[in-house]
Amino acid sequence: MNQDRRQIIVKEIDHWRRSKLLPDQYCDFLMNLYADQDAIQTTKEQHHTVGKAIAAVSRATGMQWLLTFGTFTLISFVVLYFNEFHPLLQMAVVVGGAGVFLKIGQRLRKRNEAAGLAITSTGMLLLLGGGLYMLNIHSLDQWGWKTGLLALCSLFWIIYGIAARIPVLHLCGWLAAILVYAWLLSQFMVDSKWYEVQLYWLPIACLFGWSSWFINRWSKQVSAILFLTCALVWFMPELYAMMFVDDAIWLQVQLIVKIAVGGALLFSMRKKWMVWVV
Repeated sequence: MNQDRRQIIVKEIDHWRRSKLLPDQYCDFLMNLYADQDAIQTTKEQHHTVGKAIAAVSRATGMQWLLTFGTFTLISFVVLYFNEFHPLLQMAVVVGGAGVFLKIGQRLRKRNEAAGLAITSTGMLLLLGGGLYMLNIHSLDQWGWKTGLLALCSLFWIIYGIAARIPVLHLCGWLAAILVYAWLLSQFMVDSKWYEVQLYWLPIACLFGWSSWFINRWSKQVSAILFLTCALVWFMPELYAMMFVDDAIWLQVQLIVKIAVGGALLFSMRKKWMVWVV
């Protein structure tokens, strides 16, 4: 039979099912004759999902309806009158909301890793975004407040990322900490020479490299993140000079030398660092 004609018949049978013109068993029999097996399975899954949702709504008690609408009302009230709250209450709302997202995300990860990580990321962004919004409405626009907030968020991301075994969040915490450090250098270390910029960052890269070796006996995952952070910090002097130093001298030459030295170190120590991160 022509595929287009088959699709027309299947749509008509589905219309008969929804309109109750034929019993379900007759519709299933006709579907088995004219529809593809993949289409039949998809239709059954759709009906099963919709049926479960309708059944859940129909079985909901009055208390559940009250809690649902009460929650939406509370959220709307908080959003509308957030600016009128006392600063301590605002902080409690932001931290409490982030905590709820983290709790839901942690539970959801057991069933769906991607969905759980998405909810957890939403909670982390709420913590940072809510803090920045509070600083804005209270006219705390100085760089120190924003730097302090980002430092606290980075510390929390690192701790929570390690505890909850979320490598991406752990890495984001170190990246935020690196940004805070660069911001502090740009404010207090003005007119730095090229060798001073190198001294600001290279010892930290060595510290991350040593930490990767030291932590590897307890956690391969944490060791891998520290090793990746070490590689990023290794090239931070050039990035910092490009962004904050006006007269960066021989920047391209410095970058080429750093790539060559870094590649030589990785090659010479490949039997060791591969064990740390694999």
